[in-house]
Amino acid sequence: MFPLLPLLPLLLLPSPSSAADFCVADFSGPTSPLGFSCKKESAVTASEFVFSGLGAAGNTNNIIKAAVTPAFAGQFAAVNGLGISAARLDLAPGGVVPLHTHPAASELLVVTQGVISAGFISSANTPYTATLRKGDAMVFPQGLLHYQVNAGGITAVAIVSFSSPSPGLQITDFALFANNLSTPLIQKVTFLDAEQILKLKKVLGGSG
Repeated sequence: MFPLLPLLPLLLLPSPSSAADFCVADFSGPTSPLGFSCKKESAVTASEFVFSGLGAAGNTNNIIKAAVTPAFAGQFAAVNGLGISAARLDLAPGGVVPLHTHPAASELLVVTQGVISAGFISSANTPYTATLRKGDAMVFPQGLLHYQVNAGGITAVAIVSFSSPSPGLQITDFALFANNLSTPLIQKVTFLDAEQILKLKKVLGGSG
């Protein structure tokens, strides 16, 4: 039988501070590439571990007929430092989340209502696409271009989780056409004609 006596000093040591268990964001403190500063444990309350924003539909009255309600570190302080976050996706009929990437996270999407056509493109330029219905889930690996489209006649809803408290977002169309990149330059890097580029810049608020 293994003797317990040598272990008694370890068993009698005080427990580690619970501050090491979490890092609730202190929005008044400095930030770093690792995230927000940690709030003092004595100032943390149970309510900060609860986020109630995913129960309400987002406003899809926009050009893409889509809304994302984030529960990232900036909105849900308790996920800071934990390597996770979540969001709600609402897609009205005809809605779309155009090709985009999350530079800092993989994504897991679970459909709770409607039908969503979704897919991603691998670094070998191979597309992986699927039609998702209520209860279906799909994963989108970190950094890869992916999209979601409402493929039904009613509003589609999904709950999304990420492998980072701050997954980041870059939408390809907005990156190209919603800023002041010059039209001749975009012609060269996309092979689009100037007329189409100017049309997209007008729609998305770009110039140049």
